[in-house]
Amino acid sequence: MAGQKHNVMDTYESELRLFSMWMKNRGMTKATQHAYLCDTRSFLHSIYPASLDEVGKVEMMGYLSQARERGAGDESRNRKLSSIRTFYKSLVEMDRLHLNPAAVIAKSKQEKNRIPVYLEEDQLEALFEPMEGKYAARNMAILCLMAYAGLRVGEIHRLNRQDLTQDGSLHVLGKGRKWRIIPLPDILHVHMRQALEERIEPNKSKEEAFFVSQFGRRLSIRMIQAIAEEMFAKLKQKNPDLHAKKLSSHKLRHSFATMQIRSGTDIRTLQELLGHSSIETTQIYTHVDNKQLKHAMNNISGKIPGLRHRDVREEMPT
Repeated sequence: MAGQKHNVMDTYESELRLFSMWMKNRGMTKATQHAYLCDTRSFLHSIYPASLDEVGKVEMMGYLSQARERGAGDESRNRKLSSIRTFYKSLVEMDRLHLNPAAVIAKSKQEKNRIPVYLEEDQLEALFEPMEGKYAARNMAILCLMAYAGLRVGEIHRLNRQDLTQDGSLHVLGKGRKWRIIPLPDILHVHMRQALEERIEPNKSKEEAFFVSQFGRRLSIRMIQAIAEEMFAKLKQKNPDLHAKKLSSHKLRHSFATMQIRSGTDIRTLQELLGHSSIETTQIYTHVDNKQLKHAMNNISGKIPGLRHRDVREEMPT
């Protein structure tokens, strides 16, 4: 099996090298490059030893069907398709291939308006209570950026010292290499300044990372996730009701969006704060809580014929 894997990589070495070069020139993040390459290698393993110009829609659909049979859901299946599309697109642009057969394969329809997992405000407060230790200031700032500024893990990973301005604005490099500016609340600005004051001296003199590991390197995405996971574990110990809830660092971003919607923030402003390219992605948060829906419906309860001057509770079935 190991030998076959080695042969697969040898067979498509040139194409993978071009793909990697293309992604770097496009300015894709290391995390995106890694994800695309992993999916692409899996696809290449399924078509080996065929040459890429011999592979068409049928072979690609076969690979995606096998992924489905192994348990891949719609989101995973679409991600794999996106990786294959991008791989072929790079080779077409690099004049290695003439056609991109993956471009005509439709994505799976995903469930819309699925309610995201998030924490209530009192649960967030409890999350930060046990924050202590040598790296407490750093970890507090990291989790606050997720829960109270809506940053993604990758965005926190990419933050540099100069991205925090004196007036408390944070310049964030998001998906698609798009910048956005977030005016931090005063208390969060204080947390960020404290984290900067207690920042570990990096190993490299030119390292500008805002968050640095104990080894003097830019804090990795996995380490940021591990910090959140440790705090979630402590939170679940104190809140048995959360044991069945799947919590992750991204759920803090969901919590931020939920609080914003409940506070009356309009959808366009929230889109800007979250760095969403499409308003449709942001609209999912308008469905996170039915309290507003219930309030809206109660506003017209007195206008329903026959109920205006009567006690509704007397009319309810027992």
